[in-house]
Amino acid sequence: MALHYKTGSVIKVRDRMQKGYSYILAAPPGENFAPGFEPFFSPKEMLKLGIFEGKYCNDCQNEFPADWFKNAKMSKVADPSLNCFGVKSRQSLQVWRQKNWILEPDPRGWFQWYCRYWLGRRLPEIDAFQIKRWRAFTRHAAQVKANCPEHCLTCRPRQRQALLQWSYNPFI
Repeated sequence: MALHYKTGSVIKVRDRMQKGYSYILAAPPGENFAPGFEPFFSPKEMLKLGIFEGKYCNDCQNEFPADWFKNAKMSKVADPSLNCFGVKSRQSLQVWRQKNWILEPDPRGWFQWYCRYWLGRRLPEIDAFQIKRWRAFTRHAAQVKANCPEHCLTCRPRQRQALLQWSYNPFI
């Protein structure tokens, strides 16, 4: 059964990390973002460029639009070569939990929240928390700009990969 991603639709989640969770889309996909939240890439673009070693969304693809995964770089095992910059640039889910970066109802963290937010789910308290984290990530873009020659993509590849994984422009 095909999902319809329009305002008012109910998305039911069933994957290895979440069963029995559902949410309602309160905004059209890719629209009506909070003021000041201006991600550079859509989730589809991020998956195509190569994020999280190709392993992030393996068991939850049914929740999201199929076209997000047509050209996505995916793998059954984590493979840093699939990342846009060819490097490992993430911490484990265990570290994310220890640092209290994981909020229910998004057990996979920021990118899962972003995918759901992009589709149109709105949860004001959680959205505010995640958008605050996204804004704080701008410091990495500033470090790349301050320490790398313009458009030298081999400079600070881990930081550039992290920028991509947070929907910032890593090609600065």
